[in-house]
Amino acid sequence: MSKPLSAPTVCLSVPTATVGFPRIGRNRELKKALEAYWQGQLEIDRLQQTAEMIAQENWNTQRAAGIDYIGVGDMSLYDPMLDWSLRLGIVPERFAALSGWERYFAMARGYEGIPALEMTKWFDTNYHYLVPEVGDRWQEPDFSDFVATVQQAQQLLGDSARPIVIGPVTFLRLSRLSIPLEQAAAQLGDRYQALLETLQSLGVKGVQFHEPALVLSDAVNFQSLYERLYQQLSAVGLPLHLVTYFDDLGAAYPWAVRLPVASLSLDFTRGTNLALLQQHGFPPDKTLGVGIVDARNVWALQPQSVLTTLEAILQVTSQIQLQPSASLQFVPYDVRRETKLAAPLRRVLSFAEQKLEEVRLLADYLKGQAGAVDALQQRASQWTAFSAFSPANSTVQSQLKALTAKDFERSLPYEERRKQQIQLPLLPTTTIGSFPQTAEVRQLRVKLKRGEISQAAYEAAIDAEIAKCIRLQEEANLDVLVHGEFERTDMVEFFAQQLSGFALTEHGWVQSYGSRCVRPPIIYGDIFRPQPMTLREFKVAQSLTGKPVKGMLTGPVTMLNWSFPRCDLPRQEQAFQIALALRQEVADLEAAGAKIIQIDEPALREGLPLKTERWSDYLSWAVDAFRLAAGGAQPQTQIHTHMCYSEFGDIIEHIERLDADVLSIENSRSNNETLFEITDAGYRHQVGNGVYDVHSPAVPTVEQVVRQLKTALEHLPAAQIWVNPDCGLKTRRWEEVIPALKNMVAASLQLRTELQNSVSRE
Repeated sequence: MSKPLSAPTVCLSVPTATVGFPRIGRNRELKKALEAYWQGQLEIDRLQQTAEMIAQENWNTQRAAGIDYIGVGDMSLYDPMLDWSLRLGIVPERFAALSGWERYFAMARGYEGIPALEMTKWFDTNYHYLVPEVGDRWQEPDFSDFVATVQQAQQLLGDSARPIVIGPVTFLRLSRLSIPLEQAAAQLGDRYQALLETLQSLGVKGVQFHEPALVLSDAVNFQSLYERLYQQLSAVGLPLHLVTYFDDLGAAYPWAVRLPVASLSLDFTRGTNLALLQQHGFPPDKTLGVGIVDARNVWALQPQSVLTTLEAILQVTSQIQLQPSASLQFVPYDVRRETKLAAPLRRVLSFAEQKLEEVRLLADYLKGQAGAVDALQQRASQWTAFSAFSPANSTVQSQLKALTAKDFERSLPYEERRKQQIQLPLLPTTTIGSFPQTAEVRQLRVKLKRGEISQAAYEAAIDAEIAKCIRLQEEANLDVLVHGEFERTDMVEFFAQQLSGFALTEHGWVQSYGSRCVRPPIIYGDIFRPQPMTLREFKVAQSLTGKPVKGMLTGPVTMLNWSFPRCDLPRQEQAFQIALALRQEVADLEAAGAKIIQIDEPALREGLPLKTERWSDYLSWAVDAFRLAAGGAQPQTQIHTHMCYSEFGDIIEHIERLDADVLSIENSRSNNETLFEITDAGYRHQVGNGVYDVHSPAVPTVEQVVRQLKTALEHLPAAQIWVNPDCGLKTRRWEEVIPALKNMVAASLQLRTELQNSVSRE
């Protein structure tokens, strides 16, 4: 039985607010429109109309939920950081000859002979942003698109509309600077000031400045920059609402709360902001934005815990507004559409629209509105019912308790087991795993789901795709092949479908980047593997070729970080449960003849806490989870892993502790910085050098790949280098994939011959 809830001791009327909303459309309208535009099937004005329609539907949804202040202007055709880079006039010289939308999408996706902006993770989320490049040549700022959006929002929402602006310090801290920070900040401050003056002339009543960089450990080093810029911006006279999220302010709290802004929003679902608030107090002349509804997970609020936190906050300040902890872009739209989920589970889930209801409900509770206590009590009862629905699994718990240090280690050290592993030519070529998911392949899964084809017919069709993929890889002369992953919707979802303890949604899409959307699974119970997951397709592929085929698995940390995890169990335990299931899969693949098994961990770094002082604990168990998954492999089995769109220099010793035989990396889009970080640290294991950008439709030339590989050869011995694209090929078209791979192999063969001739001359 849940503990009875009581009415608030003091009734308060507090406003509600939002700081961002999902922007892909309830049915992924933006994704579909973008891809139609790229394929020449949709005009740009129709694409813009789609984006405007989604934005207005979002505003209407938030207004209908009773939200008082609605964040507007966060809609984007690709990425807000790209948008603000262009608005501020920050355009790298290589794009100067382009203009309009051609320039916009070239910066996002690349252009023939012109690499795109680097892409990396937005703080500790699975959203990828484009990294601005701030140099000494700036174009004239152009805020016209943003101003037009704000005007549309004003017409619909009136004074409730609060424009969302990426704060200047966060913008700079997430950019690549080729000029001094102070010089960039001075130019940026003037441009932000001009924007505020324009918004003020429109009658805007307040602007949200998002500064998540304030929660980073080193924010204290930028105190004077924050103070100077916000002093300049506040002088315009327009109320500024400073928004932080994802963690606490830490040592920056005492001075951050004194910045000249009308309100400061804090995340009370992560970190220690409550303790900081209680220790240092809060200025009486400011409103505290209370980020109390978790915007990063799909679990419904647990009333007793949330009300206890609210009560503690109100003992410090009553000048508050209630809101989600961050933008709701990180959760799907509406859980009511998930009619196939078991009722006890569905009733304790909360997507974006439900989180709006939770914010409003908490405001009604504080106001003493009739029915609010009963509504919260009902939510508490639903959590009680869910506990009975998802009991612990005794077998899984016993396996975890029985683990010893030996379970986390390979039986031989790297140098010794390498001698027993498959021998390949210099600069061996392979891919990361996935091949194009065509409309025909996706339709196969739809037909199977609808019962229009049998399981046998589905498998026969998948086998035909595998055979085609093997044939094309052999024709391209790749050294190590993959089966293509045609049976997989997503690298996490596929495994979640087959593991007990995961739930899958039908409409739970969230944006990863651009038009790329994923449906994160939901971990609701103990995880175990009822049966093999990848064996059938591996056997089919390996039977079609004499070349080695990689077994392809998604690692435990990526499975965890790209899912919505349980809120009642430490993340470490959830990761170890997944690792045990994968360890069983590794053993089955070995028994089926797999000489190479890849366990991808692209999300290892994104799980890092934003506070560096908390890194050690996370990296300890995250690396151990990978080692647990791979530790049972025989010495002759070569274990690969793949990581992408992350910086590794400051955690390279932990990546080496993974003890993977081969590490493949994204490298082409980071201007070789990832490679340099690895080699500068003296990394000893083999490295798959990502030689071209798979997120660009441009096909790399042989000469481009040769240049990339020669850079690698300047920093690594040839025997340590593998050659591969920088990520999977799922999102590319066959017409792009085949020539790109042939050029990649040709470059490898050219350098292989040069190296062999060089040795023979010696």
